[in-house]
Amino acid sequence: MCEHIEDFHRTVLMLGALALYAEFPGADDDFIDTIGPSLAVSLPEPPAGMFPPGYDPIGDV
Repeated sequence: MCEHIEDFHRTVLMLGALALYAEFPGADDDFIDTIGPSLAVSLPEPPAGMFPPGYDPIGDV
């Protein structure tokens, strides 16, 4: 697997783990508020072919 794809998948997994952690009682809100945006900003472009042609995730919001 190419390094770019591995970085994308790893970052998505970390964001998912952080989202799950945020649901636990006693989760550290300061940690979540600090790490969440940093992880989101570091998310690389999705690998080519991951989404259908013309798909615009921003337009679906």
